Amino acid sequence: MPRVDFSLYLITDRHQTLGRPLLATLRQALGAGVRAIQVREKDLETRTLIELASELLCRTRERGAVTLLNDRVDLVLALGADGVHLRSDSMPVRAARRLLGPERLIGASAHSAEAVMRAELEGADFVVLGPVYQTASKRSYGAPIGLRPIEEASRRCRIPVFAIGGITPARVGEVRRAGAFGVAVISSILSAADVESATRLLLGAIVTSQGGSQ
Repeated sequence: MPRVDFSLYLITDRHQTLGRPLLATLRQALGAGVRAIQVREKDLETRTLIELASELLCRTRERGAVTLLNDRVDLVLALGADGVHLRSDSMPVRAARRLLGPERLIGASAHSAEAVMRAELEGADFVVLGPVYQTASKRSYGAPIGLRPIEEASRRCRIPVFAIGGITPARVGEVRRAGAFGVAVISSILSAADVESATRLLLGAIVTSQGGSQ
């Protein structure tokens, strides 16, 4: 099973970069210490998505970081990406593992502790659980779930659980104390006026939280 050696997971959304080019914004985040990026541009046509992912893969490899693609197992295989991230309503984790083999990362989205446990049983390497707090980007997933599912999932599962939804540096300690291995963010970095400073603040909060490491 691949090792999850990052605790800050950046998810892309080119509509939240304050009009700045997405790749340039991601380069800044990588330069400030991000070590895992999920490409989640669901509305891009395949050719454009391939171009974006290929360029990002060059940048992440230079930095020793990993790139996961949202749902597109076919493109992970075609481009040699580091793994896939699966929505809660997309391809089953077990099926993705059969296609990708044991060496590539598989992340899964979950909205309950039970879903985290299912993902672990099917072979996921890590799970993103939320939304923990209120956030505009996750409003379609319902009301915030709070900290209790993180506590339960972290107690009952061995795979890393990443908290998502309304995560700020001030909230990192709270979700880490609840048992989260790390945090996943979109706007906290992409929509920041200073991307590098925002990234460093989040990484610093992780380091100073319980058992923190980048």
